[in-house]
Amino acid sequence: MNLPFVSREQLVVGVDIGSHSVKICELKKTDKGYQIVALGSAVLPEGAVDDGTLVEPEAVGEVIAGLFKNLKVKNKKVGFSISGYSVIVKKVNLAVMGEKELEDYIMQEAEQYIPFDISDVYLDFQDLKTNTEKNDRTDVMLVAAKKEIVDDYLEMLKSINLQPAIVDVDGFALENTYETVYEKSENVALVDIGASKMNINILSEGISVVARDIVVGSRQLTEQIQGAFDLEYEEAEALKLGQTPAEDRQEEMEDIFSSTCTQWVLEIKKAIDLYHSNNPDKPLTRLVLSGGGCKVVGLSDFLESETSIPVEIFNPFSNMNYNKKKIDAGYIERIGPEMAIASGIAIRPTVI
Repeated sequence: MNLPFVSREQLVVGVDIGSHSVKICELKKTDKGYQIVALGSAVLPEGAVDDGTLVEPEAVGEVIAGLFKNLKVKNKKVGFSISGYSVIVKKVNLAVMGEKELEDYIMQEAEQYIPFDISDVYLDFQDLKTNTEKNDRTDVMLVAAKKEIVDDYLEMLKSINLQPAIVDVDGFALENTYETVYEKSENVALVDIGASKMNINILSEGISVVARDIVVGSRQLTEQIQGAFDLEYEEAEALKLGQTPAEDRQEEMEDIFSSTCTQWVLEIKKAIDLYHSNNPDKPLTRLVLSGGGCKVVGLSDFLESETSIPVEIFNPFSNMNYNKKKIDAGYIERIGPEMAIASGIAIRPTVI
């Protein structure tokens, strides 16, 4: 969803507002590809964002403003993405139409595809152009986002003197950054595991064919570890990520991991099974994990064994340049997987 601006192209600053933290990414387009200008993250107050809804906009705004100041980001044009219950992404199969005709049809008929009142949502769509000589129908990706949720984000960003130019959807931002790093012809499952939600986007030959948000995330694990061992949140996080040895807690930790991660894997397998049932002749070549939850120790191996699909951890910055005097290579390696959505937004140009 692009908001109206005019004149020349410029990359926006990608702002990924999760339930646990805010991630910011600023990139620059060069002759050699993309260059990292600035990136960083900051933890949000507990409960400030819930399932994609701004519960405490002032607190979130303060964190974002502080991050922009600390990173010395001067560009005020920003993009952000949304997810959760307030966003519906649906693929519909329609007769091939011209662009204006398709737009008119979507605006008139959208209510039959989405469970919201049409006057309460912002609508966008993309013709995936899947029609062939033998088939004059095409798949159209329809996106509807609740106006009140989007407007809350717009107001919050404007209140800290930022200029929102692009509203994206988490799954599409993830797809965007992935396709700048890898070939578009692959059949691949992108899975981003955040603190309170998991986003799955399956691409077949460069086209999104399965997209869904699931309300599970890595905070589940942290809270269970906290409760089991009576730990502070930071201590439980360190244990979860393998930064603190489990030692005599190993057996109980394995039980916690097994029950929670099995739930995650079942959700991922459901999406994969749906894809394979509709695309039996296009097997997935790999499963790409991102988000803070992908750092859970042993998760990638467990997922690979359960799905029989090669799993890798995604670093969107692997092919990007940066000033090694200003940005530490180890930091980029560590934070890369968490920046998949922010970088996907940051790649999106707008006009100014």
